[in-house]
Amino acid sequence: MSASPAPISGNIPAHVAIIMDGNGRWALKRGLPRLAGHKAGTENLRQIIKACVEFGVKYLTIYAFSTENWGRPQEEVLGLMRILEDVIDRELAELDSQGVQLRHLGQLNRLPAFLQEKVLHAIEATRHNSRLIINIAFNYGGRDEIVHAIQQIIREGIPASEVTPELVSQYLYTAGTPDPDLIIRTSGELRISNFLIWQTAYSEWYVTPTYWPDFDKTEFRKALEEFAQRDRRYGKVNSTEYEENHA
Repeated sequence: MSASPAPISGNIPAHVAIIMDGNGRWALKRGLPRLAGHKAGTENLRQIIKACVEFGVKYLTIYAFSTENWGRPQEEVLGLMRILEDVIDRELAELDSQGVQLRHLGQLNRLPAFLQEKVLHAIEATRHNSRLIINIAFNYGGRDEIVHAIQQIIREGIPASEVTPELVSQYLYTAGTPDPDLIIRTSGELRISNFLIWQTAYSEWYVTPTYWPDFDKTEFRKALEEFAQRDRRYGKVNSTEYEENHA
């Protein structure tokens, strides 16, 4: 029997957010339709969820469908809706039994009514769980989120003098969730893509050329290991640099 891998040395990010990119290119490279790539990417998510629990990640946010994705071919958009429905139907009971809580980021109003009901049911069914919290960003856009927060603040008549970064955070879709420590983007693209614009101000980034369907537990571990070696300074200097410059 092979020995278990050594534990990761260093800090484990409490919150990991993933831009799951490259599904379409993964499929086209294999002569398959783009939707086959999205299905493969969905299947891959299962092992990443298990890895989060194993490695001690407490929050996982996945970018599943952006506000801009409505501009894709209708067949692909409808296919993505069917994939979300299928995932809820097939995986909800297992996720619940494993202590996973599901949350939604974005607006549900453009989704078909039956799918809105399924999403809300999944959220309610798992709300008592706390082993791993998964935020599913579906019909989500960072700019849309900030505009929505500003509109809510104005509606509630909050004076401009009382608007602080802490207050704005309370009106975002991620209210109550710590900002991501680590953002992973697969497929090698170097773009934020309108994802968690406010929350990622001081997140660490890890970009890999690996397409999302191939981003397995080993690749995920590499990202966590690199994060563990980062020196997070939040715009400041670390104590060693300060002492060297003031010796």
